[in-house]
Amino acid sequence: MKPVAFNNNVLRDGHQSLAATRMPTELMLPACPILDSMGFNALETWGGASIDAGLRFLGEFPFDRLDTLKKACPKTKHMMLFRGQNIVAYTHFPDDVVEAFVNCSARHGMDIFRIFDALNDTRNMECAIRAVNKAGKEAQGAICYTKSPVDTIERFVKMGCELAELGCGSIAIKDMAGLIPPHIVYDIVSGLKKNIKVPVVVHTHETAGMGAPSYYAAVEAGADVIDTSIAPFANGTGQPDTARMLAVLEDNPRKPDYDTKKLLQLREIFQDIYNKLGFYTDLKNEVIDTDALIYQVPGGMLSNFRVQLKEQKMEDKFDEVFAEVPYVREKLGWIPLVTPTSQIVGTQAMMNVKFGRWKMFTPQAMDIALGYYGRTPAPVDPEVKKLAQEKSGKEPITARPADLKGPGMEELRKALAAKGIKNDDEHCVIYAMFPQQLEDLYTKPREFYKLKSPKDKIPACPPPAEAAAKGPQKLKISIDGQERSVTVEKL
Repeated sequence: MKPVAFNNNVLRDGHQSLAATRMPTELMLPACPILDSMGFNALETWGGASIDAGLRFLGEFPFDRLDTLKKACPKTKHMMLFRGQNIVAYTHFPDDVVEAFVNCSARHGMDIFRIFDALNDTRNMECAIRAVNKAGKEAQGAICYTKSPVDTIERFVKMGCELAELGCGSIAIKDMAGLIPPHIVYDIVSGLKKNIKVPVVVHTHETAGMGAPSYYAAVEAGADVIDTSIAPFANGTGQPDTARMLAVLEDNPRKPDYDTKKLLQLREIFQDIYNKLGFYTDLKNEVIDTDALIYQVPGGMLSNFRVQLKEQKMEDKFDEVFAEVPYVREKLGWIPLVTPTSQIVGTQAMMNVKFGRWKMFTPQAMDIALGYYGRTPAPVDPEVKKLAQEKSGKEPITARPADLKGPGMEELRKALAAKGIKNDDEHCVIYAMFPQQLEDLYTKPREFYKLKSPKDKIPACPPPAEAAAKGPQKLKISIDGQERSVTVEKL
């Protein structure tokens, strides 16, 4: 039996899931020679939020990172996460912009483009698939796994077959929230293997504790590749750790042979990086969170919304807001929760709780209701669609949204030239998605992009007057290795 192969995601999804995508390229380089020598099926090095975060927070021009990592890891295929017509941003772009981005990425060394659509609308994936194939690279069509009354095993298998017919060289099951149970992934993989000839890849997260057992079931069903990462940028809201998955598959005839001594070296390198990024890490992301099962939302959405609710002084409404999420999903056609729809649904749920249902209808949610993001898995509630039409003044559409957009590259070229910024295809496609961030890259001082120190995370001691106002303070201290409890109060 052919061993299952591992992709490794530590250079992209690993730190996106566990350190807010703040790993600079320079910190990645010491690990690259070892990663490149492991024999992984692919290294996920780009795409997803890494392009936005690298540009916005690290001051890195995205194609420079790809060039550097391709040079540092020349033997292994490079893989990226690609949001279909959204590219790596949050709205639809004209076909010529999508094509230009694909061509630039291929030219800079990208090998595998994992293409998905937030609504599982394959029309929004067709342009990217064609462009990748034309560039001579691998288009990997991704099925976003989600749970709803209309999302069935048969529906997912049918979508995989459709993507294979569109020219995808492999099919991925993308479980962004870590919700897929072992028996479900077994059935989906089995169904795909019976109906298509291209490799089947499975991607999940350990958010709810089902990642490793679901991977085992996928391997048993015949999955060709699974995604893993390297601890401490693994487990929790990330992918299962590579060494851990090897142990899980210990007695399985399809267990691959990856060098465990090198994995230990990688663990040490990434532990040092993790320590340097301590300001951006959170222990809540490293543990199993069963809230993900209750609310059926990605772990990152849970953690971000806890912060947002606190900012809105709505922390006491957490359960109420997340109970509203499935209601909003249903009314908007049972859309999957993945970037950008997870943010849109979460924000609308919060608005519904704060102001009353649909009293504050966000523009993005209205666009989903009216078809401007694509075809929803189920029909949008008629009353919600009517309200969106009245509030927005827009007419509903059934066409592929990008069909309403004219070519964009020439306008982008003119805009950059007027700003005195290089206007080659690479800069044009980045400017299309992140205009302000690209301008900042050429105008902000380097100090603007300085990483915060882990010690910045430690809260300062309260001023004496503030501490005294709180009355006696109970503290624990250690004397000669023995812990003592003491009470401190102002005399």
